[in-house]
Amino acid sequence: MLKVFSHYFPSHTLFQVLTDAVLLCLAVILAIAFQFDARTTDWPLVIPSAMLFAVTMIALNSVLGLYRSPAGGSSRDWLIRVILGVVVSVPVAYGVFHVLPWDYFASEAIQVTVLLLLGAVLAMRGALNRRQANALFTRRALVVGGGSDALSVEEALSSPADSGVELVGFYLPNAGDAPQVDPARVLGRGASLIDVVREHRVGQVIVAVRERRGGVLPLRDLLDCKLRGVKVDDLSGFFEHVSGQVRIDSLRASWLIYGDGFRQGRGRAFVKRSFDLLAAAVLLTLAMPVMLLTMLAILLEDGAPVFYRQERVGQGGRVFKVVKFRSMRRDAERDGTPRWAARNDDRTTHVGRVIRRLRIDELPQLFNVLAGSMSLVGPRPERPFFVHQLTLDIPFYAVRHSVKPGLTGWAQVRYKYGSSVDDALNKLQYDLYYVKNHTLVLDTLILLETVRVVLTGEGAH
Repeated sequence: MLKVFSHYFPSHTLFQVLTDAVLLCLAVILAIAFQFDARTTDWPLVIPSAMLFAVTMIALNSVLGLYRSPAGGSSRDWLIRVILGVVVSVPVAYGVFHVLPWDYFASEAIQVTVLLLLGAVLAMRGALNRRQANALFTRRALVVGGGSDALSVEEALSSPADSGVELVGFYLPNAGDAPQVDPARVLGRGASLIDVVREHRVGQVIVAVRERRGGVLPLRDLLDCKLRGVKVDDLSGFFEHVSGQVRIDSLRASWLIYGDGFRQGRGRAFVKRSFDLLAAAVLLTLAMPVMLLTMLAILLEDGAPVFYRQERVGQGGRVFKVVKFRSMRRDAERDGTPRWAARNDDRTTHVGRVIRRLRIDELPQLFNVLAGSMSLVGPRPERPFFVHQLTLDIPFYAVRHSVKPGLTGWAQVRYKYGSSVDDALNKLQYDLYYVKNHTLVLDTLILLETVRVVLTGEGAH
């Protein structure tokens, strides 16, 4: 994993993105070189244009999820992802052709050739991602421990293509312990940790032992591993790097206090607010025709009111009223008792189902962003009734209120739609990661991921 502006990216994914961008750039340059005399071609104009085209196409298909392994390795998911990438890339590529100064040297034949090469690169990348991750950048990891925490690490590393980490086995600090993991995967019984690391060419050690007092951990061996260049992670650091989460079950208050991150300086707040104002104004202008059609559809089906205002908890625990398009019947909570929204909720209108699936019901919250009660990106705001319940049930839940709530968030693009306390717990782990590491780069990444979620319908209710 590589840390870029406080966010972790798999090394092999960055290598794939760079490789495909270079291939596409070279393909464009070669297509032009074969069409024209290399001595008369305006290369100072061709090369930057080819680079810009390649970066634009690769960035677009990164947003569409081409560089993420489909869940479960499904052939259908893989095919849909590649087709979606090609279908979206072709019209965007034509638009880029007209923006770039290609009229001077790129004929229609060259443009068609470039599009065919683009399709070939996307299909090749989709096929390679479906098979396996790049072994060159896959790190071999050893887990110290054999209990429930070790099992959770094994589950997180079930897909080396996503994590960039290959689990080689488990090491028990106390050879007499009965492991909960598969005994066949326990390595080096009776041997020292450093010997096991050498024998199996381990590049990362993950400490999955909760009780560390009384000499349970081989601290000297762990230090020797680190001095040999082997990465040593505890559970909190491991899940943050690999899963983009701050796990509640391995979290301590001291880690929140003394660890990196959780910075809320004035400079960061100013940059985020400026970005929110500019982006919200642009998005409102672009979305206004869709919003007007949505208002008309709601009026025709179920009458007024068009908007739905509801109390939510924002930054610092302050209560504000969020604005959304009404997607449920007017008597959705006739008994006055708040209820979690559920999949195929019978309170949802026909128009409501459509605008929820397309996330159009969230667009009026752009007015909340302009007013300053929300940000474009942040933890999703919850109702006071649920916040009180969740604060009692879930440790550190109030930490998410240290930043402004968002129209979209890290939990929204990484986890399904939440409709229970268990879902709220899982989403909080992503929210804590965001609160700890939020930067303008991460905000931009989340906005781009949101586009993919909307286009694919992931997590829609």
